[in-house]
Amino acid sequence: ISFKKSIRLECSFIKGDFTMKKVGIIIGSSRPSRISPEIADWLNQQLSSDQFETEIIDLAKVNLPFLDEEEVPAKQEYKQEHSIDWSSKIKSLDSVVLLFPQYNWSFPAVLKNAVDYLAVEWKNKIVALVSYGSHGGLQAQMSFNMIAVGLKMQPTSVNPLLTINGEMFDEDNHFKDINNAFSSQAYKVELLKEELNHLL
Repeated sequence: ISFKKSIRLECSFIKGDFTMKKVGIIIGSSRPSRISPEIADWLNQQLSSDQFETEIIDLAKVNLPFLDEEEVPAKQEYKQEHSIDWSSKIKSLDSVVLLFPQYNWSFPAVLKNAVDYLAVEWKNKIVALVSYGSHGGLQAQMSFNMIAVGLKMQPTSVNPLLTINGEMFDEDNHFKDINNAFSSQAYKVELLKEELNHLL
């Protein structure tokens, strides 16, 4: 933590107006055999910081139906309760970390649907991408980048690509030892944490 930021934090505590920044780790996959919840738990531990608190948000549990609002999201005239709840959740976050695999050279439909529900809520939101796949999910991130620009998100400069292979998993498709599996890649998430500490 920098000296200037330390002073700001101390002043905030003295004034009694300090509020911990909130970072949502959004699991952008809903396939029954997915490995993303395990990666999200690992990511949550790696991002542990005294500058912000994290929350795992699983889109499989949020369970948004395919977009069913009559008006375009830019108007924010939501009629469905799930839309209102989703809007409130994203508004409550200072930053989001989107965790997703690469599917057919892009990212999963469940994530696109969740993004499409909203518009204004994404503007200027600090957004980090963490993708995974046999080659790290680069194409998935490239696909999402166009959306981030269009919705005027504030992308982080560090967006980890996590490479996975079959040797990392047991016969039930769970990580044998996720810390060992990602031991050589953990520095990428550490760099992301440092950037979030700075931005928040």
